[in-house]
Amino acid sequence: MAMPLEQFVEHDVALQRGGRLAECVTAYATLGRLNAARDNAVLVLHGYTTGPDMLSPDSTAAEGSWAGLVGPGLAVDTDRCFVLCPNLLGSSYGSTGPRSIDPATGRVYGPDFPALAVADSVDAQARLCSHLGIEKLHAAIGPSLGAMQAFSWGVRHPARVARVVAAVGSPYRPAGVVPADKLRPMFDARPYDAEALRPWLLQQRIQTLRAYGMAGTDGEVEARAALWAREFDAAALLVLAEAVSDFDVRAELHRMTAPLLFVLSRSDTLFPPSLRHELAPLFNAALQSWRFVEIDSDQGHLASGADAALWAAELAAFIEMKEPAP
Repeated sequence: MAMPLEQFVEHDVALQRGGRLAECVTAYATLGRLNAARDNAVLVLHGYTTGPDMLSPDSTAAEGSWAGLVGPGLAVDTDRCFVLCPNLLGSSYGSTGPRSIDPATGRVYGPDFPALAVADSVDAQARLCSHLGIEKLHAAIGPSLGAMQAFSWGVRHPARVARVVAAVGSPYRPAGVVPADKLRPMFDARPYDAEALRPWLLQQRIQTLRAYGMAGTDGEVEARAALWAREFDAAALLVLAEAVSDFDVRAELHRMTAPLLFVLSRSDTLFPPSLRHELAPLFNAALQSWRFVEIDSDQGHLASGADAALWAAELAAFIEMKEPAP
């Protein structure tokens, strides 16, 4: 079931790569209640090809549903926390993106959508928080591209986030992500037709789910991929790939004052557990404190959601800033 969405609307927003959005809508879902002090907000950030429905049990999120982590009595306890889950700019789930109408032409933007950076979405999220009266987040957390956003929050808005949780992600774009320059020629070669690209989108999703570690028969994987391909816009795949193409905040991590929980999956090939050893010297030098959790899962890149029970206790303890039970 789709999450009910609200909208935060801005006008004439300047973007990191030089473009502008005449209207900038950030769609978002919420769970729980913001307390009187407005200090119990947890920002949950989704991955590349999903949206706020990552919080739904029946989510088709490639990174796995987080319904086992976020909810009443769970690691991110919505009886105590106010959960805010915004859709990325450029995505297909309510925020301004390639499906939106370009006011200059009266037609959908398609692949001509203004170039984005990850920071554009993060800064829009910060303005959304201000709009809601949230001056400092209890935590910013997410998987995959959501982890990249969480790192970006830590370095761009250090005074506004108390904890950062980066799961199955890293502070830079991994080599395994398809380069945007491999996608762009296909879109530039012909007039944009979203429906004509549905079969291609379906095949991309099937390959992604298999690469991420999804088990199941070919028919089961194709059925899940088909649900997503009916909803997602092919141009959004391009726009978001370009947004993350040069993402790298390693040199800025010294700005981050929040403690970090860094979570990787034993079987993930996109963000392999070897990243722990690669990044440990940097984290030790740049960060005030950090913890590492390896999810002992066969679910690959899906592990943070699919095997939520294997790290939920560590997440809950970190959210409360205490040592997990042995």
